[in-house]
Amino acid sequence: MELGWQDAEEIALRLIDRYPDLDPLTVRFTQLHQWVTELSEFKGDPKASNEKILEAIQMAWYEEYKAAHE
Repeated sequence: MELGWQDAEEIALRLIDRYPDLDPLTVRFTQLHQWVTELSEFKGDPKASNEKILEAIQMAWYEEYKAAHE
């Protein structure tokens, strides 16, 4: 499955698998951007992201993180 910036939920699932014990709220957007673009399934344009997109990914990841750590 190819991922793009619009796939916040799927990207969040990949990130929780890769970094299961990392609180997403501690990750800077610059680091998040790098990690998303490094995902093997990610095929989006690295320049097409913005703060709103990265925040959506971070929040989706945070929801997964909270569920995994209840």
